Amino acid sequence: MIDFLTDLDTKILLFFNSLNAPFFDYFMMTFTGKFIWIPMYIAVIYIIYRRFGWKVATCYTLAIPIAILLADQICASAIRPWAERLRPTNINNPINTMLHIVDGYRGGRYGFPSCHASNSFALAIFLTFLFNNRRFTIFILAWAIINSYSRLYLGVHYPGDLLVGAIIGGSIGYLCYFCANKIAKLIATPIDDNKQRFYSQITIGSNAIEYRLSDVMIIVGMLIATSITLYSLISLFIN
Repeated sequence: MIDFLTDLDTKILLFFNSLNAPFFDYFMMTFTGKFIWIPMYIAVIYIIYRRFGWKVATCYTLAIPIAILLADQICASAIRPWAERLRPTNINNPINTMLHIVDGYRGGRYGFPSCHASNSFALAIFLTFLFNNRRFTIFILAWAIINSYSRLYLGVHYPGDLLVGAIIGGSIGYLCYFCANKIAKLIATPIDDNKQRFYSQITIGSNAIEYRLSDVMIIVGMLIATSITLYSLISLFIN
């Protein structure tokens, strides 16, 4: 059974990794970066503090990095040293010569489970329950899926690495939200409850335009994705 799953994992990896193109080399390599999404993370903090009273907002804001840290360390420090599954691109892995490797990027030694998938889904699931908005949920889950897929495209993870990482991260994200929500209800005051906002306004000329606070993160995220797309197109033509 294990041999069958390992063989299937490898076949799926090779299939998707083979679906490559110069444009997506630039796109996926940039999309998977840690720092490119900092403006979106800042937007998250902004939304939380605009929506909730400061005590409740601080509770949620502290819970998010805790969720990501737990997801990251369970994968990186607890499971990886025990599983010792080489990344596909590792030079000691026989299949590395069969992979499309972008710009010489091979990642670290071990890859099971994926920290990228775990961290992404920890954040996505936490925010999904926190904001409870269908449009936002579609956006943040799509972001987590593409972020995870970028690791498959780059060949640094097997599909199984991503699946297990996503399950671990999603579970931790929900658990941390559940605990933070319980604490938030204990520390919230009637004033805090009255200050909860779902919408805000922006004035353009003499017109006041109302927007949903969670849309701020969607807009920032889409702007970053657009910037990555433009950068990839420019890089493609320059090189």
